[in-house]
Amino acid sequence: MAKSLSGLLFKGISAFPAARSISLGSRSSYLHGMQFSTTVPNDPDTHDDFKPKNKLENADISVKDIVEQDVKDNPVMLYMKGDPEIPRCGFSSLAVRVLKEYRIPIASRNILEDPELKLAVRDFSHWPTFPQIFIKGEFIGGSDIILNMHQNGELKEKLKDIVAQSE
Repeated sequence: MAKSLSGLLFKGISAFPAARSISLGSRSSYLHGMQFSTTVPNDPDTHDDFKPKNKLENADISVKDIVEQDVKDNPVMLYMKGDPEIPRCGFSSLAVRVLKEYRIPIASRNILEDPELKLAVRDFSHWPTFPQIFIKGEFIGGSDIILNMHQNGELKEKLKDIVAQSE
């Protein structure tokens, strides 16, 4: 009875034109009378605020150089989604929580702000996912690796001189 009732209800709802989804090729569709598109408009009137930006367009330094300098100059460097105060993904949040256990300064860059930075970090580390943690110039890995190192005591050993300096 419940099956037949739900079938009737569905048939009744789908009889209304606004409840149907009509596909218009692979790029756009209509749903409930509204058009949706998966392409970026090539409209010259599109506002510049919504176009991707290259933050180093007029800079004398390359993104690769920035990554190398970050890793060299910061005892703990974290490339993440968001920043340590407001992580934008669970893995980045986990990495921050583990590192904060040691009460050490954490340098970080938000890869969501600059697509070129994200690519440069991937090329530098040869690692596809984020967050990426570097300690004393050495690539350590992501949040799962740092959590495992924390649990087995390796991270404490690796950070002991940084902890001593920050106290």
